[in-house]
Amino acid sequence: MSGPEIITLGCRLNIAESEAIRLALAGETDLIIVNSCAVTNEAVVETRKAIRRAARRRPDARIVVTGCASEIDQAAFASMAEVERVVPNGAKQDRLLYAPSSGPTLEIPQFAGITQKRDAAHVRAFVPVQNGCDHSCTFCIIPQGRGPSRSLPAGAVVEAVRAAVAAGRQEVVLTGVDVTAYGADLPGRPTLGLLVERVLRLVPDLPRLRLSSLDPHEMDERLITLFESEPRLMPHVHLSLQAGHDMILKRMKRRHSRAQAVDLVQRMKARRPDIVIGADLIAGFPTETEAMFDASLALIADCDIVHPHIFPFSPREGTPAARMPQLPRDVVRDRAARLRETAAAHRSTWLAGRIGAVSTMLVESDGVTGHAEDFAKVRLAESEPAGALRRVRITHVEGDHLVGAAA
Repeated sequence: MSGPEIITLGCRLNIAESEAIRLALAGETDLIIVNSCAVTNEAVVETRKAIRRAARRRPDARIVVTGCASEIDQAAFASMAEVERVVPNGAKQDRLLYAPSSGPTLEIPQFAGITQKRDAAHVRAFVPVQNGCDHSCTFCIIPQGRGPSRSLPAGAVVEAVRAAVAAGRQEVVLTGVDVTAYGADLPGRPTLGLLVERVLRLVPDLPRLRLSSLDPHEMDERLITLFESEPRLMPHVHLSLQAGHDMILKRMKRRHSRAQAVDLVQRMKARRPDIVIGADLIAGFPTETEAMFDASLALIADCDIVHPHIFPFSPREGTPAARMPQLPRDVVRDRAARLRETAAAHRSTWLAGRIGAVSTMLVESDGVTGHAEDFAKVRLAESEPAGALRRVRITHVEGDHLVGAAA
């Protein structure tokens, strides 16, 4: 082991930050860092379990906790017998807070290449371009853990992407807490579309650029146009939709309406027919009636959602939604199951329609699986080098993934 062991929970931004910390603390082999998540109560519980498992597995290691869960409730994590110290989210760049004898404040690298499986074969780079959030969705605790929105200047983003390409990464993912808020705090208020345009122009050797979750309210016209005109921008858009009924969206304090979400998808598909949609959807939000839930069910077809992330609502202590009238837990679970069933049927139809198509997949660490441009998971008939881009013809579907052979 050449550096600290890092246990990462939660989002892609956490993944990127963990990899950067690991690289910066090379040599600290007696250290375990738990990068926590607070998006749900379950995530906090899992963070505690991860700390205790790590302590049992490596009783002689020092355990340091950082991330959103520890930021929101520092005292609770600091009081755990297994934890040596808690590092605030905003101080992740300070080497001394992890290892007092390791040297001065560090410059955390602005990119970290890491596979979806988070192992040693770095085939994809996550580049954090933004952190924090200025909004106050009633179900979300993350602004308390991450603070206000801050953007990385475009020049630094370009240099990070260049470094990732020079390191052999075939795909870069621009990530953050609220990526579409990019630039609002920078001089001139550049948009995410302007940033993407600049990256693609100034890093011509970048094969593939992908974006993490996007807010439909903040999608700028320049970005939408780029999806139409730039083949290196992957045709996969993951939208933070959350619900399909306007009253629930209002009670969530989301800033888009159902009609606006459907219109956005229709406009993007009209410009680039191969674009595919992913979305976050919450089932059983407080006060949700059966008719309101039916609107979310219908949104799967209306927005052609083929990469769904479906969550049963879980009241997060400290959020306004936790104080709203709650639905019975069995109702919440049933609605989540129905959403998943509807989404799975819609996805199966889409996967079947991909048979016979030719795609380019990025081969991941095991040499036989990877993702196509539209983020469909593909398995190869024969092994290829990890990190390679390979053209494959889709032959059939197995379960939730496609199977292909070299084209």
